[in-house]
Amino acid sequence: MILAGDIGGTKTILALFEPQGTGLRKVRQQLFHSATYTSLEAVLKEFFQGQVPPLQAACFGIAGAVIEGRVHATNLQWDVSEAGLSTALGVTRLRLLNDLGATAYGMPYLAAADLEELNPQASARRPGNIGVIAAGTGLGEAMLYWDGQRFRPLASEGGHADFAPRQTREIELLGYLQERFGSHISYERVLSGPGLANIYEFLRDRQYAPEPAWLHQRLAAAADRSAAIAEAGLDGSAPLCELALEMFASLYGAEAGNLALRTLAVGGIYVGGGIAPKLITLLRKGAFIRSFVAKGRFESFLRGLSVQVALSPEAGLIGAAHYALSLMAETTPPASVLPAPAPAKQSD
Repeated sequence: MILAGDIGGTKTILALFEPQGTGLRKVRQQLFHSATYTSLEAVLKEFFQGQVPPLQAACFGIAGAVIEGRVHATNLQWDVSEAGLSTALGVTRLRLLNDLGATAYGMPYLAAADLEELNPQASARRPGNIGVIAAGTGLGEAMLYWDGQRFRPLASEGGHADFAPRQTREIELLGYLQERFGSHISYERVLSGPGLANIYEFLRDRQYAPEPAWLHQRLAAAADRSAAIAEAGLDGSAPLCELALEMFASLYGAEAGNLALRTLAVGGIYVGGGIAPKLITLLRKGAFIRSFVAKGRFESFLRGLSVQVALSPEAGLIGAAHYALSLMAETTPPASVLPAPAPAKQSD
């Protein structure tokens, strides 16, 4: 058996897998609400009901910076270590990965039906680095580094790098956010669930479009303001929300293009996270790709890169499981571990 986990501040998903040929078969999966537990070990105890089966390997993707086999989980009071988990589970082949590193590793294993191509001019993916960007509660960025023989997942905290405005309205947005949050404004302040709300409030307060009374009341009552903004923008009922979504998509594409340049992602870009699948009709319209390729002398390079949206929410869990499988062979993933990336259906 192989144990895999996808651990975030909101939910923790654990699953047991069985090696089957060159792949994996899922045996059991369970979701837990992270905040109701004091530690990952407590979640594992409930998952196994005190009876841990013999495990050959385990891997967990966890939201946080993994340093020397230890991590303090982002948005959770959990300190997690490979040594502690190895002892609790009785397994020596065990790794902790940053959640975006696990997501990156899982992307090539997704089925074609779980991917959608945004770039109508994309060429086939080539052997080489792959970038992964994922907006959700926060903004995650990672890459799959191709060393000539194998892929290696590399995490980053790129979502906290400086927001770089490109034109007058975005410069105004930067100044607006600095008034609220201080001098350092990260991309996460604009590319995340809270980031969409920040963009909306900027456009409203700077009077780019009026906020109707019904929308003000709906947002005041909403448990998730960003979801309500997205809903009103996607159905066309509120021009202010439509404008906010257009700006969000443009900024998302721009930072995805930045990631492609920073990682020299000749293998293309995957767009993960919880927001992109919900906004897929918006992303198809072209603002994302126009910003993605608008990089001056490197525009022609970017025009040929595949940019696929992951429609499945399980890339992180799948990545952790396959990384665990690779540990059964050696301590670093062999060249044969990652399959050729699946083709994706073209967007309209």
